[in-house]
Amino acid sequence: MTTMINGIRKMIESGESIMPVVDLLGFNIKSADSGRSEVEMVMAEKLANTMGTLHGGIYCALADTAMGLAFASMLGEGETLTTLELKINYLKPVWNGKVLAMGRVVKKGRLTGLVECDVKDENGQLVARASSTFMAISDGRLKERTTPA
Repeated sequence: MTTMINGIRKMIESGESIMPVVDLLGFNIKSADSGRSEVEMVMAEKLANTMGTLHGGIYCALADTAMGLAFASMLGEGETLTTLELKINYLKPVWNGKVLAMGRVVKKGRLTGLVECDVKDENGQLVARASSTFMAISDGRLKERTTPA
């Protein structure tokens, strides 16, 4: 049986891009397996807000990526996913250094799942916490929605 996580593992091992936004923002997928994931990035000036700290949208994209990979690691053959909602609390600014997002599935049902993510700076300090609801989409439903009428 081919699952989404098998494909993700192959991409991580080969260095192949998992998705364009990961490359654009400089994210490094460290791991994804068994409802957990780790995604790392290095703060860069181009990712700063007007105060010189990591832009909130980048925190959010990092957390969404980590949570999506954690949820994807639990999907079966022919399934993909979409984010239904996302909430994030910003706890501390980051001016420089590495940032690590750790996603974990709290509960996965047949169609939806609750996923959380802690984002920490390189000193292990919690800088943001996010939660999200994801929906699993089977190939059949995906084709229905993308087939022109």
